[in-house]
Amino acid sequence: MYCLEAVVAARPTLDALAGGNPHARVVPLAAGLSLLPMTDELFDSVAVDGASRADGFWKLPPGFDRALAACSTTGPVAYLEAEYFGGAGEQHAQVWDGGRVVLGPILMEEPVASGTSPISLALRRLGVDRGGHVDEFDAVDLGRYRRTGRWLDPSE
Repeated sequence: MYCLEAVVAARPTLDALAGGNPHARVVPLAAGLSLLPMTDELFDSVAVDGASRADGFWKLPPGFDRALAACSTTGPVAYLEAEYFGGAGEQHAQVWDGGRVVLGPILMEEPVASGTSPISLALRRLGVDRGGHVDEFDAVDLGRYRRTGRWLDPSE
């Protein structure tokens, strides 16, 4: 099983987004990016009462898209979701830059050719070059852990 729910951007952009939230912890990735895992605690602390949920996403908190748009004025930011079990699964991605949506939401429920998945397309928008890797997902090492919570506690 593989499950990822996270915000990805350059470290300064995620640090600004995290602010002083004790549930927001930024983790370094490869290729000059960082990851902010969307844990249950972070979800609960940033969800806006009365805001509607974004279509197609499982764990993008209601109203959090406004915060993502706002922080994207300092650099592009992506919200990514993936869930796989036994080779079958889904990916979802959206990218904000300059305060507006510039990609997505992209929702994929079927396997696709390497480099054309929603996550690879979103990472490409963030400036990732796959180089000698299979795709952008591999280039930033998003396969390092199999569950979102492991990014914060590898022993989980």
